[in-house]
Amino acid sequence: MADLTVSLSLLALFVLICEATRKTAGKLLAKTDYDIYVVETISTFQLCACTHELKLLGEVGRIEPQIGLTLTYLISVVHALTFHGAIGNPSSALEHFYRRNLTGKCVLARIACQFLGAVLARMVVPYVWALGLSDLHLRHKLFGFKCISPINATLPKAAAVELACAFAVQTAVTHIYNMDEKYRAHVIAAVITVLVYAGGSITGAVFNPALAYSTQFPCSGHTFAEYSFVYWFGPVLGVASSLLLFDKIIPILSGKSAYQNDLDFPFFETKKLK
Repeated sequence: MADLTVSLSLLALFVLICEATRKTAGKLLAKTDYDIYVVETISTFQLCACTHELKLLGEVGRIEPQIGLTLTYLISVVHALTFHGAIGNPSSALEHFYRRNLTGKCVLARIACQFLGAVLARMVVPYVWALGLSDLHLRHKLFGFKCISPINATLPKAAAVELACAFAVQTAVTHIYNMDEKYRAHVIAAVITVLVYAGGSITGAVFNPALAYSTQFPCSGHTFAEYSFVYWFGPVLGVASSLLLFDKIIPILSGKSAYQNDLDFPFFETKKLK
């Protein structure tokens, strides 16, 4: 319980610091086009840092699955409500390029910011753990902050799981674009929680290339190319499959127009930048 309390406090601290930094950056860069890139970096850092701590709780702390899933749901809602226009996922950034919500230059810049945030979290979190704020952190430090590959299946099956997870999230986002924002956050958080429950034991159910680079790639057991196949190719193909099915195939078969292009969910808010 003491370890859980420390981890919860740390999650809250990550969010509060990131929120304060976002607001400060927003004020300082309000008259420029660069504020969204700073927000993208900070928000992705928040996503990755919190996931590092949750991953540690689950793998090393061995918390009850119910507690882990509850925390996954709650932190997903928090991310959705605090990202302030950040996308936080390279696959979703590519979706915005497909829908012509963002220019190619803007998408590439956002993806670069996402990976920058992922790298920063990967570098900073071990220093926080090294402070030994809890017995869990001390044990993890004792073993050199090492982790084992979360992939517990053949690579094609693991990639298929990540593909299916990304497909499910993208499909949910596509179908709830006209729902009130506060309800959309809870729906997506619920979908993410169910997917983590279903696929977590196979791949960790990450379905986000930047997040995977921060939390999964440092683990031993597989090569960079193998991780890329599972955690990059799988999610991108999953998003593309959802877009193809609901924007092209189903409208053609039904004779109806495609789904609305401009989605308005907090994770996927857009800001046209040249």
